Amino acid sequence: MPLNIVHGNLAAFRADALVNPSNSLLRGGGGVSGFLFKAAGWDDLQRACDAIGYCAPGQAVITPAFSLPARYVIHTVGPVYRGGGQNEAQLLRNAYINSLELARRHGLESIAFPLISSGTYGYPQAEAVSIAIRSIRTWLDGQEEEMTVTLELFNRQEMSLEARLSMPVSRALRQAEYQNRDIRYSLRDPDRTAPHDRTGALRDAALTEHTIYQADLDMLRRVEEAAAREPAAEVSMQEAKPLSLSELIKQKDEGFSDTLLRLIDARGLTDAEVYKRANIDRKHFSKIRINPGYTPSKTTALALAIALKLTRDETDNLLARAGYALSPARTMDIIIAHFLDVGNYNIDDINAVLFSHEQGTLGV
Repeated sequence: MPLNIVHGNLAAFRADALVNPSNSLLRGGGGVSGFLFKAAGWDDLQRACDAIGYCAPGQAVITPAFSLPARYVIHTVGPVYRGGGQNEAQLLRNAYINSLELARRHGLESIAFPLISSGTYGYPQAEAVSIAIRSIRTWLDGQEEEMTVTLELFNRQEMSLEARLSMPVSRALRQAEYQNRDIRYSLRDPDRTAPHDRTGALRDAALTEHTIYQADLDMLRRVEEAAAREPAAEVSMQEAKPLSLSELIKQKDEGFSDTLLRLIDARGLTDAEVYKRANIDRKHFSKIRINPGYTPSKTTALALAIALKLTRDETDNLLARAGYALSPARTMDIIIAHFLDVGNYNIDDINAVLFSHEQGTLGV
């Protein structure tokens, strides 16, 4: 039951249904609505809307899509924002839910939305984004049948985030940039002190060839902890012989798929719970389950780690079994590490932040 967040022109998107943010009289307008009417054939789509005549705020109606790359257009009316005290939030939730219900009743498997009410209707963008994502996810989680839902934003600036998401992530990215900058600086000239940061405060002690950064300390700690869990090998120097390549291959550890399934069982979760939390569909998950040698993409592996609510160390372990690692030099990985560290495993929160920073999203 994946929820995609993409940017582009909704009128060019391929789905069973495209959602038109309409007015109650179902007249073609500007913005996204105008693009849809123009691509569909304005007169054809307007005649179909005129035959219906009216749609109340929060409700949805359906027409053919004519020349659009879709089967249907679902027209829904979002609320005009008047300060938030006139039931606007519920009406906006209803616009998404009723559109999804209409698609379900018509047996559709995919639907694409714009961000409803955030344009000329004045809904604050951060709140409009939050309502859209939560409404869609709540509906998807209650469905038995698969439906792929896309929230298509005209540009990334529409992805305005709540402060609870944007501020901590911005701090994490700045901190990582300081650390990476200082590492680069010390590699150029290890005998000189670090430059001033943006606040004007001098960075801590001089960077020398003996300086160990936090990332190194974390890695060292993990290696030491792993070594402490292993029983001491009582092998004499005469007995210690290097293993042959074939022997080393025979001793390889379990792969990604086996590790994933073991973790699912250990947490008492069902497959459906995991693939829904990971924002991937049933077919994709089935490929992982039936193929012990399956190697997922890094974004899929990370999505499954989020779905299982793994710790940072557990995530590192699972990623390694697919040949990946979290890098302190990649924006996506810094964002994922932040969410792991603070214990926020909401895939939609993570994807909203990734999208706003022009990164690929997880799952799907």
